[in-house]
Amino acid sequence: MPSKRDPQSSLVLVVEDDDLVRMIAVDMLEDAGFAVVSARQADEAWFILHERADIGVLFTDVDMPGSMCGVTLAERVHRAWPDIRLVLTSGRNRFANRDMPDHGLFVPKPYSVGEVVDAIHHAD
Repeated sequence: MPSKRDPQSSLVLVVEDDDLVRMIAVDMLEDAGFAVVSARQADEAWFILHERADIGVLFTDVDMPGSMCGVTLAERVHRAWPDIRLVLTSGRNRFANRDMPDHGLFVPKPYSVGEVVDAIHHAD
């Protein structure tokens, strides 16, 4: 398995369809010292991933409109970029970490900055 990218020296891609939640997540991660780019849905995130080579972390909501959900996005990212760390979140569904693609981690909503930062650093 390739080693994961260092989250502090690469971008975190936040994918969240709720504008307010996305804005809070971006601010929270920037305040924690991460560089962040965001997308409103998985299809937009997929485009960004193809355009940028500096994404090191995918932090995505599970339930989103569009052609794929966050789990499908994470599975595709794992296949295309196995060195990107995966962290998924949801307020509706609960997942065990063992159910996440590529040893990614799940953080339930509502989450704290500490929970997300810890998950980013521990996602294998």
